[in-house]
Amino acid sequence: MIVYGVALLSACLILGMLIGEALGVMLGVEANVGGVGIAMLFLVLASNSRQFKALTEGAAGDGIKFWSAMYIPIVVAMAARQNVAAAVDGGLLALLAGVAAVVVSFALVPVLSKIGKPKPVDQPQDGGPA
Repeated sequence: MIVYGVALLSACLILGMLIGEALGVMLGVEANVGGVGIAMLFLVLASNSRQFKALTEGAAGDGIKFWSAMYIPIVVAMAARQNVAAAVDGGLLALLAGVAAVVVSFALVPVLSKIGKPKPVDQPQDGGPA
């Protein structure tokens, strides 16, 4: 029943894009202002609301959960593609800044992964002395 997830995603995307276009017109910008982000917020709110509770259970819920989980990586990939295209048009300095940001991000992964790990406790596993 992934169809329900696609339908909910489509409705949220259309609504978000319309609001983004309206914001662009109101601000005098010839672009969609945050339409994809607004759509993502709508999807999160809709998939967690009580009105859609019947849709989020059972086989239909698997489709909604799948597309809810896939939406954020898709948005990130779309934004990254636009940034790369802009960087190529921007010249060598923009490309170097992008590459440097990626290298620094990769270098920080081990550091950030250690932050969330609990420190080992020096107590025996069985709860104490026997």
